[in-house]
Amino acid sequence: MAFMRCHRALPQGETTVEEFRAWLSQFDANGDGRIGREELERALHSLNLWFAWWKAREAMREADANRNGVVDRDEMVRLYAFAQRHLHLKMNDLDDVASY
Repeated sequence: MAFMRCHRALPQGETTVEEFRAWLSQFDANGDGRIGREELERALHSLNLWFAWWKAREAMREADANRNGVVDRDEMVRLYAFAQRHLHLKMNDLDDVASY
């Protein structure tokens, strides 16, 4: 018997940084507060995006500034920017992300 974990959908329309962060935290499998490529791939797959594995790889290349394999809290700004530009997610206050 297989169990499937249900995830909240990303809110429709404009998404606040906090909403995006809360949605993404559902996929943090080990609870360390950082997002790895596999976790990001699951998150993108939940949005029914084509080529989620490729988009997750590209997002990691752009967001993981120190190349440690995860997007740390300090690098989240880069991940938000990637999502806005390449995934066409509408975020309403990307300039305020630096305070997180």
